[in-house]
Amino acid sequence: MAQLWGGRFTKETDRLAYRFNASIYFDKRFWEKDLEGSIAHALMLAGQGILTEEERDAIVRGLEGIREDVKEGRLEITDEYEDIHSFVETNLIDRIGDAGKKLHTGRSRNDQVALDMRLYVRQEILEIDGLLKAFLETLDGLMEAHLETYMPGFTHLQKAQPVTLAHHLGAYFEMFKRDRQRMKDIYRRMNYCPLGAGALAGTTYPLDRFETASMLGFEGPTLNSMDSVSDRDYVIELLSALSTVMMHLSRLSEEVILWNSNEYGFVEIDDAYSTGSSIMPQKKNPDIAELTRGKTGRVYGALVSVLTVMKGLPLAYDKDMQEDKEVTFDAIDTVKSCLTLFNGMMKTMRFHKERMEKSAANGFTNATDAADYLVGKGVPFRDAHGIIGSLVLYCIDRKKAIDELSLAELKEISPAFEEDIYEAVSLKTCVEKRLTLGAPGTEAMKKVIALNRKYLEEEE
Repeated sequence: MAQLWGGRFTKETDRLAYRFNASIYFDKRFWEKDLEGSIAHALMLAGQGILTEEERDAIVRGLEGIREDVKEGRLEITDEYEDIHSFVETNLIDRIGDAGKKLHTGRSRNDQVALDMRLYVRQEILEIDGLLKAFLETLDGLMEAHLETYMPGFTHLQKAQPVTLAHHLGAYFEMFKRDRQRMKDIYRRMNYCPLGAGALAGTTYPLDRFETASMLGFEGPTLNSMDSVSDRDYVIELLSALSTVMMHLSRLSEEVILWNSNEYGFVEIDDAYSTGSSIMPQKKNPDIAELTRGKTGRVYGALVSVLTVMKGLPLAYDKDMQEDKEVTFDAIDTVKSCLTLFNGMMKTMRFHKERMEKSAANGFTNATDAADYLVGKGVPFRDAHGIIGSLVLYCIDRKKAIDELSLAELKEISPAFEEDIYEAVSLKTCVEKRLTLGAPGTEAMKKVIALNRKYLEEEE
């Protein structure tokens, strides 16, 4: 058992207790970050005269050698080490001797793991942001392609007013754009370096914390050593943001699942993103959307888990905090895989335009426009509302749409109807005359798409 402590102990740790305490099983994914932080620490120590140039060079060469050997598979990270820090330090000492024992000067595993976690989370935020941007580009392309793909808009899962697929997907564009903004906010707030905080009270060595922060790409050092080693706010913020991403994906998943059903028939999911049934040969199941919807609860669970771990912890570091790693890693992996697969599914999905338009036409989604038509003919709105309600009942009894009625039938219900009613309640008219910014009309949507394009070009 490779440990970085033990002088105060007179017997070995119980094997089960050792495994229970060890974190190498999951924190080994920090290995590159631990090396990155250690190299910066060694360079700073030499700059402060705490290490000689020879010791600095030996340490840096040793750490770079470990990095190369792990990458090439010549060195394996095994569970004989308690954590990733002991793996790095033990192998460094084996390679360069006593100089390796000086690397840990002025730092603790507490500020070391705090640094590793920040470096790792910071990188993952950038990767997730890239996946969100790629998905937004897909949505933007679909919006541009479907400016005149008419479909019913819903409230209470009932047909309400006609919109376009571009407008419907535009709502999700706004959601995922906000998700990107949250990622950037978290990055900005967490980008401060805890290295040099020690176990909780700093160190007596003359460390240059600004130098290590600069070398590692941080805005600066953290300003309280106790908070530095016990802060997990950024983890909680990330898990909250990831939960929101998954909530948005889950809402879109639900719609894709409905649209894919025989009853709707709005879309067909590509074979590459569908599965079949072992007993029913006709089935083509939307498993990617269903699994995304299901995995949302998994990410929510990670957020609740870390909130619960942190809710009663006194300052400063407590071993409970080790429990933030596995659930955070799993949540990050889950969101990345869901975004990647969902993007591929949406890119290859086929939309049945005629079926969508027919659904809008048969659902009285133009009833509001029919009422507005009567208002335009001088009928008070409250009276117009009642007239159109009676008209809808008349249509339901006869299994007809409003524009399928003859002018004579319409005039029986209200003499205010004229020949121009048919143009007034066509899907195209109902959509196109809605021109306020944010509405589904083509000109309004073109303005939004132009703004989206500008956003995607400017936001890196």
